[in-house]
Amino acid sequence: MTVRSVRRRSDGHTTRSTRTTRRARVLAAASGAVAVALLAGACGASADDDSDPERRTFALEGKTLTVDSDDSALEFVTGGSDDSKVEVTRWFDGSTALGDSPKVTWAMDGDRLTLRVKCSGVFADCSAKHRIEVPRGVALKVENEDGHVSADGLREPLSIRTEDGSVKVRDVTGPLTLDSVDGAVDATGVRSPRVRATSKDGAVRLTLASVPDRVEARSTDGAVTIEVPGKNGGRDVSYDVATRTADGAVDVSVPRDSGSPHLVSARSEDGKVTVRSAN
Repeated sequence: MTVRSVRRRSDGHTTRSTRTTRRARVLAAASGAVAVALLAGACGASADDDSDPERRTFALEGKTLTVDSDDSALEFVTGGSDDSKVEVTRWFDGSTALGDSPKVTWAMDGDRLTLRVKCSGVFADCSAKHRIEVPRGVALKVENEDGHVSADGLREPLSIRTEDGSVKVRDVTGPLTLDSVDGAVDATGVRSPRVRATSKDGAVRLTLASVPDRVEARSTDGAVTIEVPGKNGGRDVSYDVATRTADGAVDVSVPRDSGSPHLVSARSEDGKVTVRSAN
């Protein structure tokens, strides 16, 4: 704030002075800092810009790994033969203005790996990505908030739940459970005997490479597509298929048999439902 004052001198003349209050100077400085930060971060932070990622090995207790993460993209792959070591690689890029410096942490407690990103201020822009090598013979449970999750080549039971992020899985064989609150779910090359996939806001697409015992897919707002093998060992396969959609078409082109041991359930509240042959 600028204050102007008028003072009358003893000789009858007047003098004028102008001063800026301390509060105004602080506000001006803050505005300038934010403007500089906005200009500097105009392109946005990207973990892919981190050319020198950090790596760490954690000891695992038990045969199940639980990963609890927020604000990070996660990638899971099969690790080496040592079933007691979890290898983690972390990429991070971020900045803040008029706030604490951004911080990323990782910690293992028993069989639970916790990943956190702290990024707050008047202006905050951070991006993190973790690549986690899951030991062979270890089941995986993922709980993620705000971030894409992918998994490739895992052989044990796999459960993924993410809020505000998509899920992509390839070439898995263990029982599979996928759940996204706000994002698409896509699984290909699946050889799991039991599969359950849900999305509250996004499409669900499942492509199975072997005949399953049971497949369930559901979307609140998005299309549901299930592709299953039409043959098994050269012989035709039929399925017990149940479908439902409140607002969308239904297309089932696989042989149907209500007595089949291979169960397929596909439902969408708002989107097309498709069950078809994958070969």
